[in-house]
Amino acid sequence: MTMNRRRFIRNSAALAGAGMVSSMLPIPSVMANVLSPLAASDADALSPLFLNDARRMDSQLGLDPRLWSWHKQGPIVKGAMPANYYEASLAEWPSFGALSSDQSCDVVIVGGGLLGASAALHMAEAGLDVILVEKDNIGSGASGRNGGQLTPGIARWEAETMLENLPLDEAKRLWRFASVEAMELVDELSERYNFVCDRKYGHITAAVHAGHMGPLVANADARRQLGDSAVSVIGPHQLHEEYVRSNIYHGACLDSIGGQVHPLALVRGLAYGFVKQGGRIYDRTKVTGIEKTPKGTVVKTEQGTITARKAVLLAVHSSTEEFISGASTTVPFFTYVAVTPPLKMDIKELIPSDYPVYDTQLQIDYYRGVRNNRLLFGGQGTGNSWSPRDVNNYLLERINIVFPQIEKPELEFSWGGVSDLTVNGATDARKSDDGVPIYMVHGWSGHGVAQTVRIGKAISDDLTGRNNDFSMLTRIEHSTIPFGSYLSPVAIPVIKGALTVMGALNPADMVSF
Repeated sequence: MTMNRRRFIRNSAALAGAGMVSSMLPIPSVMANVLSPLAASDADALSPLFLNDARRMDSQLGLDPRLWSWHKQGPIVKGAMPANYYEASLAEWPSFGALSSDQSCDVVIVGGGLLGASAALHMAEAGLDVILVEKDNIGSGASGRNGGQLTPGIARWEAETMLENLPLDEAKRLWRFASVEAMELVDELSERYNFVCDRKYGHITAAVHAGHMGPLVANADARRQLGDSAVSVIGPHQLHEEYVRSNIYHGACLDSIGGQVHPLALVRGLAYGFVKQGGRIYDRTKVTGIEKTPKGTVVKTEQGTITARKAVLLAVHSSTEEFISGASTTVPFFTYVAVTPPLKMDIKELIPSDYPVYDTQLQIDYYRGVRNNRLLFGGQGTGNSWSPRDVNNYLLERINIVFPQIEKPELEFSWGGVSDLTVNGATDARKSDDGVPIYMVHGWSGHGVAQTVRIGKAISDDLTGRNNDFSMLTRIEHSTIPFGSYLSPVAIPVIKGALTVMGALNPADMVSF
């Protein structure tokens, strides 16, 4: 059976007490050339360009001070932060520069990740005058630091959950939105604006216990009830021979809708398309407040104000609580990714299918092959940010367990990121009822690369009256988590500890954190 974590997380969070999220290393940044405002005719400089291989470099991205990036040789400049693998595998990208004067526009978008960049691009395509502001740099947050796996669903709401919570027609509509439409939109945009983001097709969810095959089969069957035949179930022999050369799995589900992508290249490609459409971007521009006035909604920054005539979108993910009045519906958590040097053995000896993999353990492993015969491997979810040493030791141990045939595995890059989760596992989408509405989406649970892009389009469509896809998302009910950001360091270890004990007592029960 699949364990229901909704009531458990709610009760555990309430009992966990309060604490503060610890800060990690301060992160200085070496800025690239400033090209702001950038004319649409000059936008080709923004199209993401892959290098022959990732190189050692210091990061040019401003980061949340709780986060870090590590390289085995350390930073080049003392006190700098090394670039993560994604940044290091792309050519340097210009900064847009900070806002320098008061401005006005139709829509202000706060946050330069996948959600903000997608919404900005689609709104600009619809003829709206849009300004996007980012407190650090485009792709500095979760959108440019995630594992790059593409899986269907709305955060942790998969097919079974949708059928449990929605009428069949609504469940079918939401599933298609979060699967086929989300994946196809990534392909359409990369083709429309001719940028490369290393899109590959196919995805594996591998069972670490024989009892987990039951829930995987049930979810595959639920997908078929929703009209989705893109998933199939295979046994351990076929999995080992054709897909993943690891002996720890008992079978898997194969998903032809899912896949993988270079997330930083994707978000840069969306920003490139937005500028091609005449959009304005200002980075290093921190929003300090939002005020409603007779002339529109005023977004205040440290450098000036921007008055939005038609809408504001808060696409700020893990810092949403800065702008929410009342109790939050999310708890933040930290997760980690690493990339090896080029392997001595052909990575096809490990993953002959070239499919990315999730497993079904409580603290999931996820991994995939990336350029130049490297292995990307990620996992864990913690309430406080772990140190690079602890993360590297953990991930190397997991690589040894999954692929013992790799002799003395090493890591060249590793980094941390912040995601957030809701009690019911679904993404929390909101729209205020003001004359100038404020849109907001958060609670991704570490699952939502393609869906974030799709929801960006849904927000644009809602504002322009094209359809009511976004309203479908806002109807999902969410429980509040008072002091959610403060509970994280205590609540998440408590929840994980209890789930670990429950999993040890009932190993056939499948629950992932």
